[in-house]
Amino acid sequence: MAKKNKPVLYKKHFGAGVEELLSFDEYIAAEDNKDIILCERGILPAGKVKYYTRYIFDLASVPAIQKETHLPVIADPSHATGQRDLIFNMSCAAIAARACDLMVEAHCSPAEALADGQQMITSMNFKEVISACQKISKLIASVDKRL
Repeated sequence: MAKKNKPVLYKKHFGAGVEELLSFDEYIAAEDNKDIILCERGILPAGKVKYYTRYIFDLASVPAIQKETHLPVIADPSHATGQRDLIFNMSCAAIAARACDLMVEAHCSPAEALADGQQMITSMNFKEVISACQKISKLIASVDKRL
């Protein structure tokens, strides 16, 4: 994959930490592929029992990863939470944590989706997520200018 000079979207494994994600990034870059996007999608807590969410959305890793690399870091609240009712809030939180972008699963009728319908939002909800995240992004940018 790294040698093909195709863009690479690397989604952090649910058991990996920041260090593992960065070492994979270095592996790809060492093959002369610099077109890499990193994705935070949650971590599995130790001794996992049944939780409401699929994983713990490790938003602290977003600025930590950005501090260590020049690569863009996006967030995947759909995969991390596994619950459509959490996607709006977690998308907003990811943008506030300075994720460069989001990966959100949407479907015109999530109940009829062939797979993962419980982690998809409707097109209307998707528009609401985009609108809120754009406002948060503008607010963050205005704060950054003052610092």
